[in-house]
Amino acid sequence: MTVWVCILAILGLTVAQESKLLNIAQGPVVGYKGDDADVFSFYGIPYATAPTGREKFKGPLPGPVWTEPLEAVDDKIICPQHASNIYFPGLTTKEDCLVANVFVPNTEEKNLPVLVHVHGGGFLQGFGNWEKPKQFVESKKVVAVTFNYRLGPHGFLCMGTEDIPGNAGIKDQVAALRWVKANIAEFGGNPDDVTIAGCSAGGASVDLLMLSNTTKGLFNKVIGQSGANIASFGVQVDPIENAKFYAEKINYQGDDFDSLEEFYKSISFDQLLSYSLLANRDHAVKFSPCVERDLGIERFLDDGPTNILKTSNYVRYPMIYGFTDMEGLYRIGEFEQWKNDMNENFTQFIPADLQFESAEEKENIAREVKQFYFGDKAVSGETAVQFVDFLSDVIFIYPMQKAVTLQVESGNNDIYLHVYTFTDENTPYVPYTTVRGADHCAQNDAIFDEDYSKLTPEYIEMKEKIREIWFDFMRTGNPTPEWSSLPKWEPARADRAPCMNLGRTIQLSGTFVKERTDFWENIYDRYHRQPVAPYRY
Repeated sequence: MTVWVCILAILGLTVAQESKLLNIAQGPVVGYKGDDADVFSFYGIPYATAPTGREKFKGPLPGPVWTEPLEAVDDKIICPQHASNIYFPGLTTKEDCLVANVFVPNTEEKNLPVLVHVHGGGFLQGFGNWEKPKQFVESKKVVAVTFNYRLGPHGFLCMGTEDIPGNAGIKDQVAALRWVKANIAEFGGNPDDVTIAGCSAGGASVDLLMLSNTTKGLFNKVIGQSGANIASFGVQVDPIENAKFYAEKINYQGDDFDSLEEFYKSISFDQLLSYSLLANRDHAVKFSPCVERDLGIERFLDDGPTNILKTSNYVRYPMIYGFTDMEGLYRIGEFEQWKNDMNENFTQFIPADLQFESAEEKENIAREVKQFYFGDKAVSGETAVQFVDFLSDVIFIYPMQKAVTLQVESGNNDIYLHVYTFTDENTPYVPYTTVRGADHCAQNDAIFDEDYSKLTPEYIEMKEKIREIWFDFMRTGNPTPEWSSLPKWEPARADRAPCMNLGRTIQLSGTFVKERTDFWENIYDRYHRQPVAPYRY
């Protein structure tokens, strides 16, 4: 139902703000329609409860219940993360941070398609309201949900024990999807027509959610952007080594498994989050999802993603799957330091999910990689584009292309692959060059709210096209149905073609950067290191 209420606005003025009172499973909840969009926003609804104290690494608990209407207006709750006061000033860090935000169009329509968006941030940073989809929802075609999940060691420490089983953060994501299934009809959404989407760590997350036995029946379409489940940052290769590495950085003094577990269970959040894990040179994330030990409880992931894809032991969904042409621009801030380090010792930039029989073998591969991208030149301003290409390929483009091959070979014939290449006069040049490219997650940004007064007409047109693609895919499972104004988009084959080029001109193309992809295919075929479950030592 919709009611009118009066609230105090800035400067003490009393203004009328339209509200919507709904009754969900936990109790009544009130959301409001602001002046910025014809959308009702419900912020900070607890979808689950994060365990605390010595049990803080366990899976989520059921959410609270209430009898009085919950004023769903708190859009500033974030989960504990390193230096949150620096990166996200003005927001409120809470240990019990598992809240969802629901955006509902001002319409009486019911059973609308539902978009559930998983935020990125390298599994280390971010929050559900990092980007808001009000302009997307204002179309009156969809209901959208964003949410928080536990991050860093709080969400992804994985020791394979009863108290630290692993994957707490992505189990939060599963709990959020279960909450959507149980409650979204009250918001006008169709619980049987849910599309999950995300970019970067969010993209890897939805790619993993697709593989898990815990998510069956919770969604029916996937939009994965700039992040793959088989990427070096998608799953921890060795979670116990990561746990030991990080403990040493935050002053752990013990030397056995039991004392390590006790250390993590007993330390404060300030100590737990005192060390920055951003910008790893081996392209891994120390605390990301993991393969879990069988402890007799529900496991999110019981095998490595490559093995699951090869054995076809998962549900196949229609997918929009893609990347930008210059994903590696997200590391351009490290260029001045990294270029010198690359020239001195390129081996430290070899992906963590490769394994070698000797240091000499690793050095040989490092020389091969450096030669392929930079030739006989040094890593410098002259080769800045090659620096970007290297990072784009090794972290994002190759693993996503490889995942397409594995999926098609396992029988998924509904993967719509794309590369986003759009740039305009607001797009910065690659340093030292006059070259422009689409930065990491630029295609995902097109969906979310932006100040149109600062956008070029070309980009506004591109935003509308991307939204049209998402709308049509969410409704039909096809990004370009017969009524679409865009070129017909054919699903990808195992050779990673066709690939839709989303640029100034939208057109279907062949395999993107085939030579570069084949180069990494050859290396991974020889040296890929499968992730392992945690073990006692």
